[in-house]
Amino acid sequence: MTDARAILAKLRDGDTPTEAELFWFAEGLATGAVSDAQAGAFAMAVCTRGLGPAGRVQLTRAMRESGQVLKWDLDGPVLDKHSTGGVGDCVSLVLAPALAACGAYVPMISGRGLGHTGGTLDKLEAIPGYRTQVSVEDLQDLVADIGCAIVGASGDIAPADKRLYAVRDVTGTVESIDLITASILSKKLAAGLEALVLDVKTGSGAFMADPADALALAQALVDTAQGAGCMTTALVTDMNQPLVPSAGNALEVIEVMEALTSGDLSTPLSRLTQALGGEVLALGGLAADAADGEGRIARALTSGEAAEVFGEMVAALGGPGDFTDRWRDRLPAARVMVDVHPGDAGHVGRIDTRALGEAVVHLGGGRLRQDDRIDLAVGLTDIARIGDRVDPQRPLARIHCASEEAARAVAAQVRGAFTLVNDAPDAPPLIHERIA
Repeated sequence: MTDARAILAKLRDGDTPTEAELFWFAEGLATGAVSDAQAGAFAMAVCTRGLGPAGRVQLTRAMRESGQVLKWDLDGPVLDKHSTGGVGDCVSLVLAPALAACGAYVPMISGRGLGHTGGTLDKLEAIPGYRTQVSVEDLQDLVADIGCAIVGASGDIAPADKRLYAVRDVTGTVESIDLITASILSKKLAAGLEALVLDVKTGSGAFMADPADALALAQALVDTAQGAGCMTTALVTDMNQPLVPSAGNALEVIEVMEALTSGDLSTPLSRLTQALGGEVLALGGLAADAADGEGRIARALTSGEAAEVFGEMVAALGGPGDFTDRWRDRLPAARVMVDVHPGDAGHVGRIDTRALGEAVVHLGGGRLRQDDRIDLAVGLTDIARIGDRVDPQRPLARIHCASEEAARAVAAQVRGAFTLVNDAPDAPPLIHERIA
């Protein structure tokens, strides 16, 4: 008879539990049959001993099956994208409607800010009235009607992951490739996807700052997703500087709306959206290959079709019906704006992107405690990029905040995040690796 103690003993001794045992444990996490102490011991054992590729697939499948797995009957493929998180990374808000405009269906189950990184749901809640929590039935109806919906996970989606994630957060077991992989993919695969593209960040603003670690995670994610039956490609992308020159919830929504309405395909945000979208359209059979898919995403952006889908999604989820026309009037704005100038003139040689993300958190744009209320208007704009020349006339960044005192409290942190050099360095590549 299966029990938690026997499974934990196997892991302790370096053995991988059987598929049946991992399914039993995941079910116990979801139902409460597994205690918090046993869940913590499981997380620590996996973190220190590992599961191996086969065990990683089995744990992912077990956690997916611990709750509801969505079924679809649609006239196009069900696709999605996931990012491991960064600063100024608002691709999801551009990509989901662009994919829908290309004929895909996108049930994008997203999360909130974690540590120094911004959360997709927090950004969307800067839009007045937008509801991020809906039932599974409403999610299916929205996706069928509009083509995409960006919402939070309901309690019915991968409940084993929700329980294990909370335990990992307080037991020092967050940074485990096995547990990260199972956590990410169990929720994504429970959405009933046919294909998935992954954006694995590396650099100073990423959780996996070392490129080798990011590459290992990307490979584990692709192998595990494929092993669980979902066609998947990963791009390892740069987070040595913010993706857009803004960081903060409403401020990043402004960048999203610019990308959806300006027709400019040259920005890092638009280029990465095209690259990720091209990959998953090809996987889903809506494009001949990734290059063809990139062209289709580009046309969805420049034609206004992606913006139209975004507006329909916002209205359907409780936001303003005229958001795409009047978004500048609808988003909250900070009362105080203060420029941060360098001590000397020079070119930006390096950015501590994590420090910029932490500055936004300390302005109130993220959470220091789980129950903190976010100020959706605060953050940074006009962030200088690597290679830019800065001086007393060209600031490093502009702080948006509630008071002059709040600006003074983070100004030194913002200034210290930039290293200046005499000669302009080459900008880092936007995409480092492709894993397929």
